[in-house]
Amino acid sequence: METVLVTGAGGYIGTTLVPMLLEKGYRVRALDRFFFGRELLAAHENLEMIQEDARFVSPAHLEGIDHVIDLVAISNDPSGDAFEKETYEINHLARANTARLAKAAGVKRYILPSSCSIYGFQEPGVIASETTPTNPLTTYAKANELAEKDVLPLASSDFTVIVLRQATVYGYSPRMRFDLAINGMTFGAWKTGALPLMRDGSQWRPMVHVKDTARAQIFMLTAPADKVNGQLFNVGSEKNNYQIGPLAEKVAAVVPRDVQIEWYGDVDHRSYRVSFDKLHALGYQALYEAEDGVRELVEALEAGKTDRTTKTITLEWYKQLIAWHEQIRALELHGGMLKI
Repeated sequence: METVLVTGAGGYIGTTLVPMLLEKGYRVRALDRFFFGRELLAAHENLEMIQEDARFVSPAHLEGIDHVIDLVAISNDPSGDAFEKETYEINHLARANTARLAKAAGVKRYILPSSCSIYGFQEPGVIASETTPTNPLTTYAKANELAEKDVLPLASSDFTVIVLRQATVYGYSPRMRFDLAINGMTFGAWKTGALPLMRDGSQWRPMVHVKDTARAQIFMLTAPADKVNGQLFNVGSEKNNYQIGPLAEKVAAVVPRDVQIEWYGDVDHRSYRVSFDKLHALGYQALYEAEDGVRELVEALEAGKTDRTTKTITLEWYKQLIAWHEQIRALELHGGMLKI
């Protein structure tokens, strides 16, 4: 039985990935700050939970580890802009450090889930492949690209390094996020009949279901090393390349009520369409489309399994945690409040 270290295990993708790894027969060492709650990962005999900041990963965390899936990240552009220094520290420097420690510890494979957002704006007609020049426009995208550049050169005959550039993720997860495109559209349409949509709707964006990107990460644990080592792979599918306007119409058609599109913000200049042929050639195929994600989200909302709260909007939750921390530090004396 092999052991996988998953950083960021308590996040949106991590809380989907970890149970899937356990089901496949792996042991998992789940490392996270668990800002969103430890209870999102159910106890399991082959699951070890470590509460730690990725910036403080040490050689001890890599002992007995066969593979690393380095998911940890300050995720999404608003959070990256609000916490620029921290985003570079975590998304770039911490992951590069973990990769170096993994190699020194004799880990077999290191997988870096990166982002297709590093393609940024592309000229009309361009379908970005792994060899297309990148154009990162945000702190989040720039930090991901720096991490890629640091970890790929570590690849060697006994240390397989793989970078997965994920499309924008959607679908239900125990650590739910409604600050992602399809998820946010679905909630607005379901709750109020108003679907929020950033202008002008012509921008292209690749999408991938959270289970599909987790499947891709697991797929890479056993993919032939000679075909994947030191390489980049886009994760998604051609059927999940969407223009935002038509995508909104698909969402509206699935939600069981009358829905009106509500435009907001300035024109979004991030537009990129992506090729996934390289990953598909290895035998991986995505299973889900946008409508599947919308249906499962509507089902979860109607069953009361999830809701749009401060905790399901990443930046709002980070700001809430910081406000609480400041309050506690201002009032704490002698190591406590009433109990000291």
